Formats: sequence, C-alpha cells, structure tokens
Amino acid sequence: MELAEFERVYDSFCAFHAEFAPDFGRKQWRENSDDYLQGLLVQTEERRNAENMAEAVPLSARALQRFLTDARWDDAAVTAHLQAYLAPKLTHPRAVWAVDSSGFPKQGTKSVGVARQYCGALGKVANCQIGVFLAHVGPRGRALVDKRLYLPPEWTHNPARCEAAGVPQEQQVYRSETQLALQMLQQAQGRGHLNAEWVTGDDTFGKSPEFRDGVTAAGLRYVLEVPPETPVWPLAPSYETPPYAGKGPRPAPRPRVAERQEVCERAKRLPPEAWQAITVAEGTQGPRTYRFAAERVRQTRDGKPGAVLWLVYRENLDGSEPRYFFSNAPEETPLSTLAWVAAARWPIETEFETDKSDIGLDEYEVRSWAGWHHHITMCLLASAFLLTMQQEWGEKDAPPHAPPDLPDRPRTLAAGALHARGTAAVAGRDATAQ
Repeated sequence: MELAEFERVYDSFCAFHAEFAPDFGRKQWRENSDDYLQGLLVQTEERRNAENMAEAVPLSARALQRFLTDARWDDAAVTAHLQAYLAPKLTHPRAVWAVDSSGFPKQGTKSVGVARQYCGALGKVANCQIGVFLAHVGPRGRALVDKRLYLPPEWTHNPARCEAAGVPQEQQVYRSETQLALQMLQQAQGRGHLNAEWVTGDDTFGKSPEFRDGVTAAGLRYVLEVPPETPVWPLAPSYETPPYAGKGPRPAPRPRVAERQEVCERAKRLPPEAWQAITVAEGTQGPRTYRFAAERVRQTRDGKPGAVLWLVYRENLDGSEPRYFFSNAPEETPLSTLAWVAAARWPIETEFETDKSDIGLDEYEVRSWAGWHHHITMCLLASAFLLTMQQEWGEKDAPPHAPPDLPDRPRTLAAGALHARGTAAVAGRDATAQ
C-alpha cells in the first residue's frame, strides 16, 4: 500500500487501532503496536523486515523488534478481541470454518519450531516452521481468525531447546496439526463471537479420524478432503466366516475384504447420471463450475467397516484433477450444499497468498515463541483492517444464493498512507521507544 493511499483512510485506521490499543497494555506498547501495524500496511520496500519497516514509520528497527520479542502483551487476548470485532462483519448463515496450515521457510536451527518438514510454500520437504490457522469464510468475506505454531517432536522432546526459544512450559507438549486446529475451533466456539455450522479443510485434516470425531463431537458438520487411496466400505458389507480349524474358539464372521475399495476406485465405477455440474463460486474470471457426485458409504476404522458418512467426488468439467471428501452431514443434505462447503477451503489458501504478499505474513526476523506469535497476530489485525476497508469502500454482500467465496481482494485498496502527526511528537515517541 502506497503512502498516498494510506493517507486517504488514516482516520479509519486510527479508529481501528483505537479499538485494539487497550489490549497491548502499557502506553509504549500501545504506541508501538500503532507503528508496527502501519509498517505492515505501508511498505516501500519488497520485504517487511524491521529495517525496511523503520523507513515507513517513526520508530527504529530495534524498537520494532523489541515490540515483538520483549513486549509482554497477550496475543490470545488480541485474537479473542479480533473475533468479536469481525463477528458483525462476517456473520452469515452460509459461513464456514476453514482450517489449514502454511509453511514459513527458515534457515538454521534456532527459530522456534523449525525443522525439516513438508513446506507447502515450497512444495517440498525443507527447513521451515509450520503455522496452523483457522479462517472464517463466507459470502461477506474471509479472514484468518486464529493461529497456532506447530512444534515437531524434536522440539517438544527437547526441553532445553524449547526453553532457549522461550516456549512456555504448558506448550512443551506435542500436539499434531489436527489437534491444534481442533483446539482453535473449540476455543472459537467457546468465545461465541463468530459462528458457523460447517468445517472444511484439506486431506491433512480429513484423513484424521480423531479430527473428524472431534468436529462431530463439537456439534459441527464437516466436508473434509481425503487422499485418493482412502479405503471405504459399501453401506451394507457382507460377511464371511473363516473355516473352523478344529481347535480353539470358532472364528467370528468378518467383512469380505474384497468389498473394501479406495475412494479413487469407487469414483471410476460411478454411472454418468450420478454426476452434476455445480457452480460453487463466482470468481474474478467467471463462474467456478465443477462436476460433483456423492454417495453414502462406510468409513474404515481399524480395518473394518465403521460409521456411515457421505463420500463426495469432485473433478473439473473435463474429468481432470479429481478430489474426494468425507462429510458427516445428514443423509438428506443436498449435493449442492456439500459442494459449496467443499469449495470454501480454497479461499484460505488465497488468503495466505494475499497476506504474505501484501502484509508480510512470512516476512519476520524473530526466533522466539513470543516473537512469532506477536508478528502473526499483528498480521491478522492488518488483514482485518484491509477487510474493513474493503467493506467500507463499497464491497457489497454476495446475493443469498451465492456460495461462500469472493473475488480476490485487490492488492491495493482505494485507501492508504501515513498521516502527518507532527514532527516534534514523532521525534519524541521514537526517542522514548529506543
């Protein structure tokens, strides 16, 4: 965002920051949060590291870094306030929770949580940190509303390493990405600000029976992607009894293994009339239309037939790029509903791309637990401000029949730049912060 652009919405920015300023505690941290937030929004250099941000705001690079690493403000409290702030802006009957993880490539071994692991940003295994995020997606807009840093076993099994990075004692327990996502969902439900009855996510979450069970236990419905090799059973599997060997207890009936199929194999056997072309979103380049089909099957638990659920199939109109989803929705749920919930997953990936390119979600130079959480929280605030400006500057709600997707947010809004606050006041603040 250019300085001249930001200047046009400076009054709106001041009102936005005033909403959250008390959450940062002491006066210096409140003022530093103002500068850091502006530094994320107003950038004249390619990267938003502390040195470059200091060129755009009246605060030194050292003071900006200390705001992340040394200032003792509660990022969880800011996140709770953020969800309350966004509720009237995003609430909609067709809103969906979306969970996803994002990789942050890093060098060395000191940055908290860094390890060789799959990095989606690079599309390969690499040295990186993994953040797990919760998003709220709907016809009125989308926003990242919570975050967790994933700590691999090599970190949680090494207390000294965790202590050196400032990981709190209660966080030095291994939690998988799916456990972190479920934790965020449960906390958001408990706060009661943002609401949605559906959850969607990629196959990291869909292939986890524990995550699916946790979502169901929370009273939520899901449409979660699963890998093509996921095995399922027919609704009414047949059983066979192995021959008795003459010794010991007689064998119990067992399901015929030949009836168990991978979801990709079942898709090939669907008749042509099972497929429907459904438009799931109105994108910037026209309608996004795919072919969908669905059937009731039994999931596999411990190698045996489990509970009944929906198996949803999706592919391009030419039959390419197939995708598969599980859903715990009731039997009477329309295919069109399953389709648009599944489509709500992709906006969170677009949000990652936008927030990394426009507000520096991945452009931080801190190694500590506090530093990571403080930077990411400030980015969530910056993104929420952009959403606020998008709505204030004329973006109207999608019509009631539209699926929960919006055209991509413009890279620069009709808004933007630092407001003159007085040279003497700026100089005084900078001297105090340093």
